[in-house]
Amino acid sequence: MRLLLISNSTQHGTGYLDHCADAIVAFLGRAVQRVAFVPYALFDRDAYAARARARFDAMGYGLDSVHDFPGGPVRAVEQAQALFIGGGNTFRLLDALWREGLVEPIRLRVRREEMPYIGASAGTNVACPSIRTTNDMPIVEPPTFAALDLVPFNINPHYLDPLPGSTHMGETREQRIAEFHEENAPPVVGLREGAWLLVENRTVTLQGANGGRLFRRGEAPTELATGARVDVEP
Repeated sequence: MRLLLISNSTQHGTGYLDHCADAIVAFLGRAVQRVAFVPYALFDRDAYAARARARFDAMGYGLDSVHDFPGGPVRAVEQAQALFIGGGNTFRLLDALWREGLVEPIRLRVRREEMPYIGASAGTNVACPSIRTTNDMPIVEPPTFAALDLVPFNINPHYLDPLPGSTHMGETREQRIAEFHEENAPPVVGLREGAWLLVENRTVTLQGANGGRLFRRGEAPTELATGARVDVEP
């Protein structure tokens, strides 16, 4: 099983996927020629697909969006050489994945047939057992919070560290993850912007910039350095 789970699709001062383009090319290689794209996290799917298509074309890959693929989205996934699920609202994305009947086909292709999977932000959230560690508002109500369950841990993309001396009285991400662990067992990787996880079978490596933090139920969080192998077994 091969996954590239990216915290954010746009980094400050750069264009769409610019900061992780080299990692995407290295991950896909040249055996892959076309990528299937899932645009369901944003409302305007045509515009989103056009943006993703232009970026992947610049990297040397064709791109087909599942939302307008001849024969429908399930066929698009069944025929795909690789899959990219983009960012946006995680609740809207997961709702569409269940409604379009894509959850099981994606699981089959990624788990058993080793189709490469790339996720960014919301697309990274749905690779986890559930979407309970997303930062997004529930603008729609999916039938379940259960997601693709491709990895045995959760991720909090766009992770922000507590700011010393801040007068903001709302919860920090660390507090929200602690609340998650009051009710749920899976480890959580707080993935800072600019960082991503490379998953090769059972090996998870933190790459990119800025690192992350690993949260386990009942334990103090630990800092994750870029380049480190991450022990995220439950």
